[in-house]
Amino acid sequence: MNAKRPVLEYGLPALLLWSPLPAASVEEWSLFVVELAVAVLAAAYVLLDEKPALNPRLPPVLKGARPLVAALFGFLALQAVPLPAGLVRVLSPGAYEFRRLYAPGFPRMKFMSLSIAPGATLREALFLASLVLLGFLVVRTVVRGRRIRTIIAVLAASGVFQALYGLFELTRTKPRLLFYAKAFNLDSVTGTFVNRNHLSGYLEMIVPLVLGLAAARMNLLTFGVKGFREKLLLWTSKGVLGSVILLAGVVVMSIGILLSRSRSGLVVLALSFFLFFALSVYAYSRTGFRQPWIGRTVRAVFLAVVALGVAVGVGSTVRRFTLDDVLREDRPLYWANTLDIVGDFPLFGAGLGAYASAYGAYEKGASSEMTLRHAHNDYLEALAELGVVGAALLLGLVVYLAVRAFLVWRVRRNAQARGLAMGGLVSLAGAAVHAATDFNLHVAANAVLFTVVLGLTLVMAYYRKT
Repeated sequence: MNAKRPVLEYGLPALLLWSPLPAASVEEWSLFVVELAVAVLAAAYVLLDEKPALNPRLPPVLKGARPLVAALFGFLALQAVPLPAGLVRVLSPGAYEFRRLYAPGFPRMKFMSLSIAPGATLREALFLASLVLLGFLVVRTVVRGRRIRTIIAVLAASGVFQALYGLFELTRTKPRLLFYAKAFNLDSVTGTFVNRNHLSGYLEMIVPLVLGLAAARMNLLTFGVKGFREKLLLWTSKGVLGSVILLAGVVVMSIGILLSRSRSGLVVLALSFFLFFALSVYAYSRTGFRQPWIGRTVRAVFLAVVALGVAVGVGSTVRRFTLDDVLREDRPLYWANTLDIVGDFPLFGAGLGAYASAYGAYEKGASSEMTLRHAHNDYLEALAELGVVGAALLLGLVVYLAVRAFLVWRVRRNAQARGLAMGGLVSLAGAAVHAATDFNLHVAANAVLFTVVLGLTLVMAYYRKT
């Protein structure tokens, strides 16, 4: 057996299990581990004697994404390289003026970059490149049904661990984040994440994937089964037991979201269940697989989550809605200040990763002594850092792949492919909604997970059993 194949076989699951453990990989050393792991996986793939067979319908999709990827990294190179000062003044007056006001030795500057923090731009561009490479590896190597199911099962195990570990730490007088002492959100489930909203965002992406796998398994198991005796044998089989375990994991992760007391998490969780149920009705009625058991099971899981949530968690979360006046929070102020940055750097942005460097000059009415590093809105932060041009390229790449997956999913007749891809589509939709109120996708573990979900959704939408 090719020695590189086990590296790919076990390396991706290991990366997915590892990335959330060291405080969601937010520190420099843990980011380096993620980048190094992706590089090792890429090297193993390149050195494979025989590459995994790619679905023949996927290459045109990947070919369509290449211009966006090339343009995006060309744009980032343009942000980071030194340009003549006069050219920068024409292309980005905001960058020129920012340096005139704040850069020591400005009168002697003959060259400068469009990014006000080119070092940060290069660092973030490297991490973004590792994410793009990771997505490519998912599409090229996770090609078989067994491999798809394994990746989702690994994510389910990681999500359940995060929820249970967070619940356990709530019972301790000196809670920890595994490797670190817990200093924030002491009354909430955070797993190994520093911020409860980021744990919530992590679990929100896994729950629909697991539901999709369970729906696919249940349809395959129950299709054509008639009679009480056959159904009883099926219910006691190993296959159905696996589906029950998956659904139990969904309940555990949902409780983790509820007890994280994340308002956005609660909203996205409810939206995910509603969207999953709506797409289930559309998918299985359209294909002719009218399996009442699937609908009943999805509804039962939803009701179980609601009942348990009301009993143990929703009350405290609802109190956060009522006691905290959302309009009095700092987020609207952050967003208003960020829009000022966008106004000064409209086309080319302040530079990828330069938000923290720019924000101090625009801060008004600060209520905290802490330096703001993110806008608490991934879309606004993308506009501030990349401008209209760069943000359109980055978001366009994500939207292109997600829309292609959705369009294929709509016309699929294969029940397994429809169930699996449906989970991925709902997962992406939930992440997109949460990104409007937080910076989930700037947390490394969540960015890795989102990238894997995006690639996996594309694979699952085109999946054909071979």
